[in-house]
Amino acid sequence: MTMRALFQDGTEGGKVRCGLCRHHCLVEPGKRGICAVRENRDGVLYSLVYDRVIAQNIDPIEKKPLFHFLPGSSSYSIATPGCNFRCKHCQNADISQLPRNHKAAMIGTSVSPRQIVDAAERSGCSSISYTYTEPTIFYELALDTAKLASERGLRNVFVTNGYISAEALKDIRPYLHAANVDLKAFTDEFYRNVCGARLDPVLESIRLYAELGIWTEITTLVIPGHNDSEEELTAIARFIRSISKDIPWHVSRFHPTYKMTDRDSTPMATLKQAREIGFREGLRYVYEGNVPGEGEVTFCGKCGASVIKRFGYTILENTIKGGACGVCHEPLAGIWS
Repeated sequence: MTMRALFQDGTEGGKVRCGLCRHHCLVEPGKRGICAVRENRDGVLYSLVYDRVIAQNIDPIEKKPLFHFLPGSSSYSIATPGCNFRCKHCQNADISQLPRNHKAAMIGTSVSPRQIVDAAERSGCSSISYTYTEPTIFYELALDTAKLASERGLRNVFVTNGYISAEALKDIRPYLHAANVDLKAFTDEFYRNVCGARLDPVLESIRLYAELGIWTEITTLVIPGHNDSEEELTAIARFIRSISKDIPWHVSRFHPTYKMTDRDSTPMATLKQAREIGFREGLRYVYEGNVPGEGEVTFCGKCGASVIKRFGYTILENTIKGGACGVCHEPLAGIWS
């Protein structure tokens, strides 16, 4: 089904200005925005994916990745087709770029917000994650689902590129409990050439997530030759630190995919350097992603004790008690129960 889209303003000539994300598309009659799932029909913007769920899975929350939010829990994860970025290294391009690449009718199963929440409850999940593609583009479905989930005691999570508009983020804030935001690089050139977007709007969103009190973690996929210099990684770490030393930073290993197969996988030495840079710049929690091992351990920021040991998406040991280190009783930033 189609649904009248939120955050729109009509203009002369039947054009519609979309205010959902920071592209602020001016959509011509009969055309779609950059996301390819919001269409101008006779001067009114409609979402084409309100009930077009293309992926439904039960994931460990660590897969998002969120390491300081209900560790060891499961999250019911959903997506629709479409995205407002066109990243050349997208690992889910088969669904994120589907409407743009194939210009087809929206593929997916018709699923209502109530059915999503019911399924999450039946599966014993503690949260619902809006993920795999950019959740902003299926905002109407996410908002209705998040409201119902909150009523039932479930948490809601965005795994996002950070391009949501300030107005849209503030509206969903009462029902949104956590987010992992991709900070893909720290140059506007990368965002323009690789993602079809800009850097500054992402930085503004990250600041707003923190300001609104939504638990936030940040992921940077470290790509050889693109964003792996010491200078750029230092700039990212300093930006995060300027907001809070307690924001976890996931520096993740890149593997060649989609339209970026001309690069090798990230060397382990580069990931270790990135993690060291994060700690050097004052961040308390820095993790290596896509590489199971010591880089996934959570250490107490005060005494240095290992409080959560992980291997991949599995919790091997968790000694946090009441949100604090089990050794020195220092509170750890996060949502633990």
